[in-house]
Order: sequence, then C-alpha cells, then structure tokens
Amino acid sequence: MKRTVMAVTALSFALFLVSQPVLAHHGFAGRYDEENPVTVTGTVLELQFMNPHSSVVFEVKDAKGTPVRWQAELGSASAMHRGDGWTKDTLKPGDKVTITGPQNKNGLGDMNLSHESKIVMADSGKVIHDSIRADQKPGAPGAGPAAAPASTAY
Repeated sequence: MKRTVMAVTALSFALFLVSQPVLAHHGFAGRYDEENPVTVTGTVLELQFMNPHSSVVFEVKDAKGTPVRWQAELGSASAMHRGDGWTKDTLKPGDKVTITGPQNKNGLGDMNLSHESKIVMADSGKVIHDSIRADQKPGAPGAGPAAAPASTAY
C-alpha cells in the first residue's frame, strides 16, 4: 500500500513538471498589449490555416505609404472552423481586411487574435471573426465590459 501511494505521488509530480512548458507556451499578457488594441487595414498575403495555431500574413501601409508585413496569430484551424466556420479558403491573397486586436508590445507588426479580436472584410463590411466581448449582446455568455479599441493610423 505504501509503495503504491509513493508511486502515484511520484507519477503525479512528474506529470506536473512535464505540464509546465505547455502552460508557458500560452503566455499572452507578457507579449501583447491587451489594454490598447489596435485597428489596422491591409491586404492578405497568406492564410496559414493549421493546428495548433493559424495565422494571417498581411500587408499594411505605414504613415509614409511604405508596405509593412504584419502577422496575426489565430486559434487552431479546428477551433476556427467550429467557431466561425472558417476553411482554408476563408481568406485569399488580395483580400482587404480590417483587423482589431492586441499588438505585440515591441511595436512590430505582430498581433494575437486568439481572443478579444475582430476581422472584417474591408470591401463588404462582413465580420468573419469576432471575439470582442463588448460587441456581444448584453446578457450573452461571455459578454462583459471591454475597452473600445484604439485606432492606429497605418
């Protein structure tokens, strides 16, 4: 009996140690400025629709009109398909999009859209991804106060 308890305890501790890198992988607040989301409009270059994270690579013109490559990380392809109905063809090169979400704190063109984000087709106004709680109807699950996104002139 004592040997079994010791084995279970040792195994539990080992599993705890092994699981720590998984939690560290999803560090968000340290890299992205959730308090000051940005809104940028650009042209899709590529949709990388895959697990464990999908991403959109797009081009935005800076204040001088110079094209700047941005990247926005999304959730997994399976989650995007279940939640928003996405497929590998949802975004195609040349599509114009307006994206709102947290930008990397280093100021570079890197965003994380796994939560509190929105993607709108710029030409049609069609919302293809929206996880901003402030936009949800009052009383809806997950609805709650959220700051209005700041606009960035890119």
